[in-house]
Amino acid sequence: MAGHVIQPMSVEEIVQQAENFEYNPLVPFRHWSRSAGTLLKEAEIYESEGNEQQAYLLLFRHARLILDKLPAHPEAHLLENESTLQQLRKDVLRNFSKLETLKPRIKKRHERYKGLLEEKAQSKAASTQSLLVSPRGSVDGANRRGHSRLSSDPALNNGSEALAAGDNRDLAVQLAHREIQRRATARKATRLAGISQEHERKRRTAGLWADWEQSLYDNDQSVERERLSKQMQNLRLQANGSKADSRQDSNYPNTPDSQTTRFQYPSILPSRPFGESRVEMTQPMSGASMNTSEDLHTTLIPQPPPLRPPKQTVQCSGHSASNQRTHSISQLPSSPQPTVSPVSQESKPTTFTFKPSAYLENGTPLRTIFLPPELRHHFLSIALPNTRANLETCGILCGTLISNALFISKLVIPEQESTSDTCEMMNESDFFDYVDGEDLMVLGWIHTHPTQTCFMSSRDLHTHCGYQVMIPESIAIVCAPSKGDWGVFRLTDPPGMKFVLNCTQSGLFHPHAESNVYTDALRPGHVYEAKGLQFDIVDLRLSS
Repeated sequence: MAGHVIQPMSVEEIVQQAENFEYNPLVPFRHWSRSAGTLLKEAEIYESEGNEQQAYLLLFRHARLILDKLPAHPEAHLLENESTLQQLRKDVLRNFSKLETLKPRIKKRHERYKGLLEEKAQSKAASTQSLLVSPRGSVDGANRRGHSRLSSDPALNNGSEALAAGDNRDLAVQLAHREIQRRATARKATRLAGISQEHERKRRTAGLWADWEQSLYDNDQSVERERLSKQMQNLRLQANGSKADSRQDSNYPNTPDSQTTRFQYPSILPSRPFGESRVEMTQPMSGASMNTSEDLHTTLIPQPPPLRPPKQTVQCSGHSASNQRTHSISQLPSSPQPTVSPVSQESKPTTFTFKPSAYLENGTPLRTIFLPPELRHHFLSIALPNTRANLETCGILCGTLISNALFISKLVIPEQESTSDTCEMMNESDFFDYVDGEDLMVLGWIHTHPTQTCFMSSRDLHTHCGYQVMIPESIAIVCAPSKGDWGVFRLTDPPGMKFVLNCTQSGLFHPHAESNVYTDALRPGHVYEAKGLQFDIVDLRLSS
């Protein structure tokens, strides 16, 4: 697992990259507003992981999009878009202080690096000169070009070790399990603290995200420790109840409670990493039949002394307040998995950064997407009734960002209308309300071609264009069950993205003159299947 640390960038270099994004007014206003929300969500995650350079880039790009581009959008004058734009401007104002806070830190880090680099160059001038005339010059030149390409990516220039995603899939899975659980716990703590989603969003954009979220997470853990401590205290008092009675009968002097209960209670052990403590049951699915999933959590159950409190797994019912039905699907084997990565179980997202796995045709790096291998099989089981009726089915691929990689952790089946050749999402607002409430990112979509082959139709290309505008790494998975085939695709850029955006042809299906419109994202590409990566399925159709 070889890796290396990339040099930090200057503020000027980051700003130059932040301004280098393609804005097209033909993209609907709602797509750009969703893209703005995605930028803030990514910036939040990068900063919480200590990657201030990428956070600064995304916040600056967000400001340019809202202040310079969207006010001139052809749909900006519409009443609903005016209110949206007003809210987006408020987000920018809240982030100005964040930009001013990050700017001197980035500048200081870059100046310190330049100073160290100059000292090193002066002390090794002779060896550097000999390296330039080495017979391995062609190889060294290629390495330098590759290093230069990585050095221009602010997401890698945060001082963390850069790792190849494809060579560290087991590490990625372990990291995802722990980090997703940690974030879920922090999100639960905010709800228990009575913080609304709107207030949470304001706090995230106004202050240091990592600090207040971590404090809520720590507070949730401290409440649990206090509850367990009280339980243990009560049990010890009950176990010593006979001694207390005998003392009263022997006319022992009354002493304060603080003295009679002065015990050295054992400390509560910290929770084990998520990859070890969570157990999820894989339930077979038949058609669209679904059962609510139930998570198993590890809890300490205290026992009277002198026995040591054992750990016991108890079953907690899933969240039943919402009308969605959720499946927790795990590909983890029943036996414990050996740790194949030399990285410690305590590794955190700030310890390393996953390098890009591929690049767009214009040279823009693409972050790795980790895809659960079994996801499409479960999706096809859900789509089976529609497939038998020659109707398409679609689902949305959602997930999160961890260490500069994207993890698909949830498959959401939205309300939809289907024909033999099309599938349209209904009630988009309900879907995005759910996504925002779960703090998810939309990473692409999956749909079936019941009787056709595996390809991207002209309708599919126009649909996927909206996804790839929001996140360049967005993917489209096409399943052709009658042919036993499937594929993972993205639009080329260039020429595919610009060609589809500028396409004005009418009709549901129409030919495109450009042949190189889309390409495979899996073989090869930026998508890796990660065995053992857990994911949930949420069917919003069942709530209607």
